[in-house]
Amino acid sequence: MMKKLNTEVKIGTLTLKNPVMPASGAFGVEMQDAIDFNQLGAILPKSITKYPQPGNAKPRVCETTAGMINSIGIQSKGIDYFLSTIIPSFDTFEPPLIASISADSIEEFVEMSTILGNNGSVSALELNISCPNLKGDGSAFGMDKSVTNKLISEVRQVTELPLIAKLTPNVTSIQEIAIAAEKGGADALNVANTLLAMAIDVDSKRPLIGNVMGGFSGPAVKPIIVRMIYQVAQVSSLPIIGCGGIMNGRDALEMIIAGASAVQVGTASFIHPTALTDILNEIETYLIEHDIDDINELVGSVIV
Repeated sequence: MMKKLNTEVKIGTLTLKNPVMPASGAFGVEMQDAIDFNQLGAILPKSITKYPQPGNAKPRVCETTAGMINSIGIQSKGIDYFLSTIIPSFDTFEPPLIASISADSIEEFVEMSTILGNNGSVSALELNISCPNLKGDGSAFGMDKSVTNKLISEVRQVTELPLIAKLTPNVTSIQEIAIAAEKGGADALNVANTLLAMAIDVDSKRPLIGNVMGGFSGPAVKPIIVRMIYQVAQVSSLPIIGCGGIMNGRDALEMIIAGASAVQVGTASFIHPTALTDILNEIETYLIEHDIDDINELVGSVIV
């Protein structure tokens, strides 16, 4: 007889009752009309900035073959609004709340992490180091291993909450960035944010995105992310959160087998509002059908 199914996973000191959570930017409190939030492993609202900002020029989203490009630009009402309105709107739900931070400088990351790290309703911090360093050369923090290490190290000094470094795939070697984040004190790695992309209307010869380029997501990116998860798992002992192109349970399982302990679902929720809970149900069905009583047995179980 099969033992009780264990879907619990650990992200640093944080225990999730299952590995499925939304990706930042693809989830809001209004989705409670479609799914039961209490079924999720964690809740992760849109990334927040210190001050309110309007986001990028329109149009901000366009469809592509097997995916979409978006350039929302971290549209945010600021940290004060997050504290006064967003956190209370999720307080009644059981899953831990992970706050995703986007900032213009290391100093701002530290400041926001200090504030959120001392808020009893926040269980972990996801540091979006894929955003541009406006006090540096304008490239993403996560494109430079030294900057990545410094950023994580300084945030680590101001909070004991689990730190998730959200890596960018737009690098030559995601492995060296992962190592730098781990050495800096990260507790987990999100692999990865969207891929930089561009689409053009051939009739008008104009970019389909107002900001010219944007982040490419959707099913087309999944094989790239699976490869990156596998690569990062070879060099880092940290838990990995797989993110990019998951449309169903088998996609999520592919990332788990490659080395991810948990997964985030984004674009799929725009197409199917119940995608998060559908994927969780499909994962549980797979475990039962394959007589696996602990999901952690699957993590990194790829045979090469």
